[in-house]
Amino acid sequence: MVKQAISLLGAGSWGTALAMVLAENGHQVTLWTHRQNQADEINQAHTNAAYLKEASLPKDIVATSDLEAAVKGAQVIGFVVPTNAIRGVADQVAAILQAEDSKADSPLIFHAAKGLELETHERVSVILEDSFKDLAIQGPVVLSGPSHAEEVARRDITGITAACQDLKAAEALQELFMNAYFRVYTNDDVVGVELGGALKNIIALCSGALAGLGFGDNAKAILMTRGLAEITRLGVALGADPFTFAGLSGIGDLIVTCTSPFSRNWQAGYQIGQGKSVSEVLDHMGMIVEGVHTTKSAYELAQSVGIEMPITQTTYQVLYDHKDLRKLVEDLMKRQGKQEVGLDRLALEQSLAKQARLND
Repeated sequence: MVKQAISLLGAGSWGTALAMVLAENGHQVTLWTHRQNQADEINQAHTNAAYLKEASLPKDIVATSDLEAAVKGAQVIGFVVPTNAIRGVADQVAAILQAEDSKADSPLIFHAAKGLELETHERVSVILEDSFKDLAIQGPVVLSGPSHAEEVARRDITGITAACQDLKAAEALQELFMNAYFRVYTNDDVVGVELGGALKNIIALCSGALAGLGFGDNAKAILMTRGLAEITRLGVALGADPFTFAGLSGIGDLIVTCTSPFSRNWQAGYQIGQGKSVSEVLDHMGMIVEGVHTTKSAYELAQSVGIEMPITQTTYQVLYDHKDLRKLVEDLMKRQGKQEVGLDRLALEQSLAKQARLND
C-alpha cells in the first residue's frame, strides 16, 4: 500500500478513532481540532481523554489547531466534524486549497458525518460538492456504518461502507482503511448510504426513549423493524436503492445504534424517556446529538415528498412540540390497522433490474 498524507478534520471520538486506524496502517496522519489545548494533549500525552478516555494514541498522529497547516499538502482530506459545521469548514478548506501555489493533485475528499444540514436538509456529500465545485478533487466519498469509536479504538472487529458514484474513489478510501480488524465495503449508492447513517439516529433516539419508559425487547423489535421501513420509504423517494438499507450503513448501523449505551442518540432518548426535558438532556451531554436536528430535517423532507413516517413524526412532536412521550407512544400503537409492507415493490423491481444489468 502506498502511504498517504492524510488530514482528518475533527478530533472528536470518531475522528480520533479513524486517525488511529490510519496511523496504524502506516499513513502520515494530521488531526485538526479548533481547540489548542486538545491538540497539545494529543501531541504531548498521546491521549484524547474528553472523547476516548482509555485510548492510547499512536505517537505519530500530529494534532494542530491551524486549519491551513492541517490541509496543505494533504493527499486525502476527511471531514469528521458535526454535520452543521461541515459547510463552514469545507468552504475554508476550499479557499486554502485554491490559494496554494502548488496544489496537491486532486485530493481525495471524504466525510464520516451522519446527519442532514438543518437549514437546507442537504446530505453532506451535496454540501461538499458545492464547496469544492471549483477544484479538481476525487470524491466526495461517504464513510458510514455500524462503528462505535470506542470499539474501533480498542481494535474490535468493525465493518463499514465507503460510497461514491465514482467507485474508484471509494476503492481508494477502502484501501487506506482496510486491515485485520477494520473492513470496508464499497457502494455507489451515496444517497442510500448517507440517508441510512443519518436517519437511523432518529430511531436510536426512540429506542433510548422506550427503554427510559421501561419498555423491553418487544418494543425495541417493532421500533427497529418499522423504523427501517420508514427509512427505506423516504430513501427510495429521494433516489436511494432500497437494497442499500439492508446493508451495513442501513440495518447494520440501526442495530448497533439502537442497542448500545455507547450511542449518544440512545443515551439522549433514554434520559428523555426518564422525564428530562430535551434542553436539559442536551446541556447535560455536552456533545452533538445528531438525531435531534435530523428529526426536524427528515420530518420536513417527508412532508415535502408525501411520505408517511409515523415514528419520525412522533419523535418530532416530542422534541419540537414538547408533547407527552407516553401518550404519543400509545397513540402510535392505536393507529388504524394495516398490512405490513416494508419496502416499495416497484422500487425493488427497479433495483433488481439494475443489478441484473450490472451482472450481465
